[in-house]
Amino acid sequence: MPLVAVAGAISFATACGAGRSSAPAQTRPVDAAAGVRATVPAARAQAVPSKRAPAPATAPAPASTSARAPGVVAAAPAAPLPAARPPIHQWPIPFGSARKRQMAAYSLRHYGEATYVLSHPRVIVEHYTETATAEEAYNTFAPDVRDSEFGELPNTCAHFLVESNGRIDQLVPLWLRCRHTVGLNWTAIGIEHVGFSDQEILHRPSQLAASLVLTRWLRCRYGIQLTNVIGHNESLSSRYHHELVPAFQHQTHSDWNHADMQRYRALLGRPRCA
Repeated sequence: MPLVAVAGAISFATACGAGRSSAPAQTRPVDAAAGVRATVPAARAQAVPSKRAPAPATAPAPASTSARAPGVVAAAPAAPLPAARPPIHQWPIPFGSARKRQMAAYSLRHYGEATYVLSHPRVIVEHYTETATAEEAYNTFAPDVRDSEFGELPNTCAHFLVESNGRIDQLVPLWLRCRHTVGLNWTAIGIEHVGFSDQEILHRPSQLAASLVLTRWLRCRYGIQLTNVIGHNESLSSRYHHELVPAFQHQTHSDWNHADMQRYRALLGRPRCA
């Protein structure tokens, strides 16, 4: 995710919370069902599923309202229904005991609490990957290496990845913290979208529909306010932003700016949570 230069910030051109690093990758077998050739880091290949299920032909579309015939009195609006859980494909990155200890140490340095557990999330942060494929994004997150800018562990990650065809992958369990947004990793769920810009994603119907369904389900599940569904670019203005390390206190990225998130939130708010 591209970096925004913020006053007092250190230039930060790597992805997610504190930079992304790449590692040597090896090719995994072609998925005959999906026709995808993916790569995984050589050191981590044994931890990655050998196949991914084929992507759905279509993604669920946002709810729409039908026009009523002239002269017909509209019925009272129905009570909002609980947001449905979308199809989610498990594609976990390695997150073993060493990475958990590193996340707890990171949390102590940056938030003052030594834990890797994400409990009662209050924020959802939308990102894009700056990659052309899901496999490239996966290979960014999978190896547990120090980020290139600050040299910190663990590596960056996100909980979910929304592919361009609308497929939703879960990379990390929701009870684990991920480094995806400086100042908010202690309380935020991270959602990555394959692509290079907000507008690219907003104009891909299948990807946008899947993103909205996933975010709506998470928001309703955890009781997260609509205003706390933000783009990475809005992180510094979040009421939950909290960062103890001075070098990180003004760091943010340019993905999902305020104007594009206003449009996204308008779509997300229909229908409401139960």
